[in-house]
Amino acid sequence: MTILAADPRSHVLRRNNVTESGDRSARPIVFAHGFGCSQEMWQAVAPQFEADHRVIVFDAVGSGKADPEAYDPAKYDSLHGYADDVLEILEALDLHDVVFVGHSVAAMVGVLASNVDPSRFGALVLVGPSPRYLDDDGYTGGFRRDDIDGLLDALDANYLGWSATMAPLIMGHADRPELGAQLTESFCSIDPRIASQFARVTFLSDNRRDLEQVGTPSLILQCSDDVIAPTAVGRYVHEHIQGSRFVQLEATGHCPNVSAPDELADEIRAFLR
Repeated sequence: MTILAADPRSHVLRRNNVTESGDRSARPIVFAHGFGCSQEMWQAVAPQFEADHRVIVFDAVGSGKADPEAYDPAKYDSLHGYADDVLEILEALDLHDVVFVGHSVAAMVGVLASNVDPSRFGALVLVGPSPRYLDDDGYTGGFRRDDIDGLLDALDANYLGWSATMAPLIMGHADRPELGAQLTESFCSIDPRIASQFARVTFLSDNRRDLEQVGTPSLILQCSDDVIAPTAVGRYVHEHIQGSRFVQLEATGHCPNVSAPDELADEIRAFLR
């Protein structure tokens, strides 16, 4: 596995700590992580595709080992800033027919990027996606406004304490506390100021209209007992992306890339056949 950084494209690749493995001549598959995470969240999934794909993982700016100096509060005050980064990565690596696998908020980042330049994308795999977390008239997002306000206030007041409480709930699997501990550690590695802004961008965004513009073949993977993206949200995404496929996983919680990596990989492979 090599980190790509020694050519004129190196700024983009260093910025997002882009890492590549697998077969360079094969179809590219890009894995994108969610809030509070890093490319390490794909360590049990991405290697399963190395035999027959060009595998790319990266860290969103503000996360993992991405360049901390690259964080611009104005740019990243919208998910479009993260989508622009994805497109720059694909351009830097000259990737086409990309399978983009986005978990949680990164699913909507992939939707936005594919709508801007669909020529780069061959498939979207949206894992636990949500175009809007807030309930609305005729729409169930899973959270009331006071829920979100309380969540964000608690995050601002004590980010480490918030992480220790929320990460195990988001992960689920109370019978496997090591999984919640892994997500807690990931959350706690993020600069609290960046986490606060990213949380607001994530939980207050409304990307419902963007779904109808998607022309890329799409797979929606939904867990049960997901406190972040309930089943109704996954069904909504499926109904509003024309021709998409919906799969209800046996996995529970919000992070099947950690809790059920083999099932997740199997469903991705089945979709790509």
